[in-house]
Amino acid sequence: MRVKICGITTLDDARICAEAGADLIGLNFYKKSPRIITPDTARNLCTTLRAEFGERCPLFVGVFVNEIVSHISMTMDDTGLDFAQLSGDESLEMLRELRGIAFKAIRPRSQSEALDDARYFASGVSSSERIPSLLLDAYNPALYGGTGETAAEDVALAVKGETSRLMLAGGLTPENVAARIDAIQPWGVDVASGVEGDTPGRKDGAKIRAFVAAVKTL
Repeated sequence: MRVKICGITTLDDARICAEAGADLIGLNFYKKSPRIITPDTARNLCTTLRAEFGERCPLFVGVFVNEIVSHISMTMDDTGLDFAQLSGDESLEMLRELRGIAFKAIRPRSQSEALDDARYFASGVSSSERIPSLLLDAYNPALYGGTGETAAEDVALAVKGETSRLMLAGGLTPENVAARIDAIQPWGVDVASGVEGDTPGRKDGAKIRAFVAAVKTL
């Protein structure tokens, strides 16, 4: 079971994620996000953790919302990201343009919309087994993820039936992640606000360790 800790903004928090055993670290480049990270900080974070952890270093995933392909590619090259997560209203064609280094996050409002989304993006899924084929987050009309809201179980199960590597996000915490995994059996889980204190973007080390332990001991 893979664990992605998203919305990391500091080297110290990233180091805690790596030490705890997270598989992926999400770095948010969406300008309106309270968890935004600058390219300079991201570059230093990626370089430092790779030097410290070597082969045990988590993968670095850049989170983008409605950016053009050239900007995503430039940011990835500049900062040293491994993969990109498309969390906006991106098309299948855009996913294909990134040639296997990106995956799509969806926020369907219903089970039928979830099925439509999963089938629409199916032909653009990366062959890399290091990343999800699709990430499912809870729907919010005003926000692109990081809401702390929970995706409906019937929606999650519908998407899982249509994709090989479902990563489940939305409202996960150290206290509820085991039950959600038991009910849905995703390929991986993604958490942001569920391992934070009172400030978005600043993680709680104890919560990170508890979250990873809750997943990895299943």
